[in-house]
Amino acid sequence: MKVRTTSPSRRSFFRLAASAAVVLTAIGGAQTAMAQAQSWPAKPVRVVVNFPPGGAADVMARLISQPVSEALGQPVVIENRAGANGNIGGEAVAKADPDGYTFLFSSGGVASVNPHLYKTMSFDPAKDLQPVAAAARVLVFLVTRPDVPVKSAKEFIDYAKKNPGKLSYGSPGNGSSPHLAAEMFNGAADIKTLHVPYRGAAPAMVDLLAGQVDYMFDPGIGLGHVRDGKLRLLAVGSPERSALFPDTPTVAEVGLKGFDADSWFGFYAPAGVDKAIVDRMNQEVNKALALPTVRNRIAELGGVASPMSPAEFADKAKADFERFGSVIRERGISVQ
Repeated sequence: MKVRTTSPSRRSFFRLAASAAVVLTAIGGAQTAMAQAQSWPAKPVRVVVNFPPGGAADVMARLISQPVSEALGQPVVIENRAGANGNIGGEAVAKADPDGYTFLFSSGGVASVNPHLYKTMSFDPAKDLQPVAAAARVLVFLVTRPDVPVKSAKEFIDYAKKNPGKLSYGSPGNGSSPHLAAEMFNGAADIKTLHVPYRGAAPAMVDLLAGQVDYMFDPGIGLGHVRDGKLRLLAVGSPERSALFPDTPTVAEVGLKGFDADSWFGFYAPAGVDKAIVDRMNQEVNKALALPTVRNRIAELGGVASPMSPAEFADKAKADFERFGSVIRERGISVQ
């Protein structure tokens, strides 16, 4: 029986042909991706907000998306998918087609906090989501009712130390940024107070005003009540004072050095979205944040417009992952 053999020259030819096919396929794929990025967007862009309608995140997302839509020449459609501390909306975007037509507008919690709170998640924020554009730094404000017998943050700390476990605070829920801020504060001040979690900031604020809880680290929804005299503002949880209340000291200024409980809102995309699309979206969001109407409205919501590059936003997310992870471990915080 004859055994058919292939000459070295023919084997070399086939290897070269196969290599050329791989190269051509890669080039073709790159050209297709480039063409898609250059023509983007060719249809409406969807922004998933992982908070309910009407809250600060929803208002902020719609506020920024309007000028972005005008610049892109396509509608930007807001879709609210709240639940599980933002994980439901986060998962929807993490598992979406990375074609540049689905983005997530979220607090930093979905990437920096939730991985520490949940033993299992259906997606990995570090691998499945990529930061696109920061929108705003969100301040938290230490507020009490006027009938609570303190008039300053220092008096508040002294009162809490003399009455351990007597004061209670409301939060939008376990693991929320106001919850973490309060636990950071308790740890730094060495005080003990009772946490009462709610399903959102609004019901927590209602009970604070009604006297069911004594204080709150407010993410900005109660500032009108501060102006009306229904709440007393004791301190700001950010590293610097708020432009809205320049005479109110920061928590750090009253003795808790280095205190920083700020959180962030921003845009994320599924991993794998073309860099050109990410850069374009970042550019348009940053342009929107430069508009006085947008900046002023964000300030009214208790935030500070904070444009960043995708790389800067990614670095911020990593830093917050470490910062909030330490708080969660040290304070024994869980979602149970």
